[in-house]
Amino acid sequence: MSYFAAAVVREKGGWSAAELNLRGATDVDEVAERLRDVAPDADVSLLFVEADDTYLVILRLTEGEDLRVFGSDSAFAEESRLGALLIDDLKTPVTGLDDTEEPRPAVSAGDDETEQPAADPEADPVGEADLLADLGISAQRLLALCAHEGMMPADVTVEVCQVLGCVDDVEELREV
Repeated sequence: MSYFAAAVVREKGGWSAAELNLRGATDVDEVAERLRDVAPDADVSLLFVEADDTYLVILRLTEGEDLRVFGSDSAFAEESRLGALLIDDLKTPVTGLDDTEEPRPAVSAGDDETEQPAADPEADPVGEADLLADLGISAQRLLALCAHEGMMPADVTVEVCQVLGCVDDVEELREV
């Protein structure tokens, strides 16, 4: 299973991004330690893990502590060792929802020859969907992005990073 893992950290000077290698990690705590090592003094550290253009996992550390995790689909834990490593312990349904409803995001019209998979109606998001709420992405918005037809994990990462103001840094990582 191929994956892309981008660490996005906020320090006093703003946001920056770095690719993170997850090979050899034995559990989610070790992944959190690798994220922490990117910028030990970061106020907020996020890790976006996109796998096979199907699954997205977001990890968050606040001031190097308080690990919070969101996964776009619990099936990722069954599909790969990486998925099991990141979200196997998340047996609870999505948390952090309130009663407000947010409209689905608009997706820019793409090339007709570019095929993107439709949203999986059986996707079962797990973890804390509100882990980005204080950064401008509500739980409803994150879930809508993940469920929107044609949105791939990379598209969701771009949308979130656009709000954070670090989309160019993350996109540069993809081009390397």
